Amino acid sequence: MKKIVTNFDFLSPLEKDVLKILWPNKAMKVREIYNILKHKRSVALSSIAVILDRLHDKKIVSRNVETGKGGIRYIYYPKHDKKGFERSVIEKTINKMIEKFGSTAVSYFNERFSEKRR
Repeated sequence: MKKIVTNFDFLSPLEKDVLKILWPNKAMKVREIYNILKHKRSVALSSIAVILDRLHDKKIVSRNVETGKGGIRYIYYPKHDKKGFERSVIEKTINKMIEKFGSTAVSYFNERFSEKRR
């Protein structure tokens, strides 16, 4: 039986830490995130860059390119705030359950939420 995703279990601990920094700050360079995280955990700048690239591949963050001295840099920003991200995770999870279990899942949700209203 598949485990239900809770507390963003599909994210690595480092991905979670990066998002915790990125959400309130909105847009940051890799080095800015690294400078905050290096005081909390032993981590390399390249690891932060890899994690941000993975989060970009997962469509959790977006990035813009900045050209400056030394070449190009990415500026990363979250696609959603924390609440919006949580909502999208819930929505995707429920949609997968409905796709897999159909009307049984819908009936369960109706029963479960009608109990909570009482």
